[in-house]
Amino acid sequence: MAEHRNQHRVVRRDISAIAWIALAAVAFVLCASASGQHPKRHDQFKHQVEKLEEAWRTAELNGDADAMAKLLSDDFVGISMTGQVVTKTQQLDRMRSQKMVLTRIDLTDMKVKLIGSTAIVTSLAEVEGTNDGAPIHGVFRYTRVYARQFSGTWKITNYEATRVGPPPPPEERRHPRTEDAKPE
Repeated sequence: MAEHRNQHRVVRRDISAIAWIALAAVAFVLCASASGQHPKRHDQFKHQVEKLEEAWRTAELNGDADAMAKLLSDDFVGISMTGQVVTKTQQLDRMRSQKMVLTRIDLTDMKVKLIGSTAIVTSLAEVEGTNDGAPIHGVFRYTRVYARQFSGTWKITNYEATRVGPPPPPEERRHPRTEDAKPE
């Protein structure tokens, strides 16, 4: 009888060890997935985010608030090129009211960095348009942060624009004045 109990204890220890090994294997697989060790999936996600960057650009240029609403997460926070902090609702209201109208967004030097289910996009953009009726023209560095949702879709959670170099001179300074011409 004692021998039967000892065999039962040995079997329990073996099952316990197998369970721990299985748990460790699952944890390893999950960690490897999260750390981006699947190059094919990494490239796929990067391509998805690059396409979303173009969708964002198109929505901005077309003033398409409905398309933008699909891109922004509900907890979106943006810092505009003027330093204003905006929520998703405020951003969409600005688009619908046409307080900010962008007529040109030329993106260059775009880089997508993936960290788990987060994508950080940086780019250089030459922008033209109006903000509250005042002309906008300049070169800006953008940072946009995407989060991959459980559904597999990506949403923009954060955004910031920073002017590169000094602001352009006011409109009246860009055109030479005719003060040098003397009245007759």
